[in-house]
Amino acid sequence: MALVERVPALLRERTFRRYWTGQTVSLAGDQISLIAIPLAAVLVLGADATAMGLLKTAELLPALLLNLPLGAWADRQASRRRAMIAADIARAVLVLTLPVAYALDALTLAQLYAVAFGIGALTVLFEVCNVTLFVALVPTERYVQANALVNGSRSMAWLAGPGVGGLLVQFLTAPFALVADAVTYLVSAGYLARIKPVEPAPAPVVKGHFTEGLRWVVRERSMRALFAASGTVQFFNLMFHTLFVLYATTELGIGAGLLGLVLAAGAVGGLLGAAWSGAVVRRIGIGGSLVAGFLGFTLPLVLIPLAGGPLPLLVGVVFVAEFLSCVGVMIVDIAAGSFQMAAIPDAVRARVMGAFRTLNHGFRPLGALAGGLLGTAIGLRPTLWIATVGAALAVLWLLPSPLPRMRELPLKEGESVPVG
Repeated sequence: MALVERVPALLRERTFRRYWTGQTVSLAGDQISLIAIPLAAVLVLGADATAMGLLKTAELLPALLLNLPLGAWADRQASRRRAMIAADIARAVLVLTLPVAYALDALTLAQLYAVAFGIGALTVLFEVCNVTLFVALVPTERYVQANALVNGSRSMAWLAGPGVGGLLVQFLTAPFALVADAVTYLVSAGYLARIKPVEPAPAPVVKGHFTEGLRWVVRERSMRALFAASGTVQFFNLMFHTLFVLYATTELGIGAGLLGLVLAAGAVGGLLGAAWSGAVVRRIGIGGSLVAGFLGFTLPLVLIPLAGGPLPLLVGVVFVAEFLSCVGVMIVDIAAGSFQMAAIPDAVRARVMGAFRTLNHGFRPLGALAGGLLGTAIGLRPTLWIATVGAALAVLWLLPSPLPRMRELPLKEGESVPVG
């Protein structure tokens, strides 16, 4: 009996448990494809740097191009759950074309680009529908707990996925390792098929339907501040990550294998951040958690350009920076996700999230490009100083807004409800 009571209340509810299980399995599969598809390009097809850049572009482009139109489409649907099931099945079919083509000795880079773009497009469709399904499953007072559970699964996937994916590639070859990813999409579809929540009614098609989500983000003061802070972090964080591996291996002298182990160990911080998020929100409120999360995510990374000394010290500094940053990113993701779920009206939910993600994803390639250009022009360490300090200053966008003083999640009627 005591063991049952220690299980989070949401996981004792069958419908949410099925939803969460499907999400968990799918997130694990995503991590397999993130390592297996690039390795297929390199090990099987001999891709060079240009080809790898095109592959990454094909993967990221749908998030930039399709969040807005697919968000508008999703808001007009009576059943977003059915669209998510279709997206899962279609992703499984796309992924399976790669091992089939490899077995027939017909795998090409063009197919990898097409599959990467297709999976990216279907993932955008899945995610814009998912934000509406989530609020149909979870009451407002449990948003923080539900987001903590889903983000805890994401942290576990980050921690275990690359290692599992690497082992599968080693024993099965990269294309055949993708069969496991396809299976996870089918499992996710199966769990979604077993739940039947009452979804919000579809939005009517009126003049300005397509751009209403973007206009809502710009009009709403708190959401506008959150977007500005998130976009700033995206820009500087991509600047940082574009150069981090190069800096760690060439200037800090940390070998690739050791660096991978350090980053995997640091990712444990994400699990703890997800576990602690509920207590943090209860203690300092949803707004305080946003501020603390933004600072906790960005400030520790300042240790990276600051690091110096013997190798054991460097490894320890990188571990501490990654560990603390992973704690912070989970807290900010859970607090921000919960606020967005509570603040955005059902009628424009998918469009707002589509607009929000379109704008945020637009900063990623700009940050990566700026990182590469500055790293070449002024050096790696100075660029990392700019990237880490710039990301930490993103919290300044939040301070004039109502967010830091917000203790509780808003309800649509303008009331409030305790969070936790």
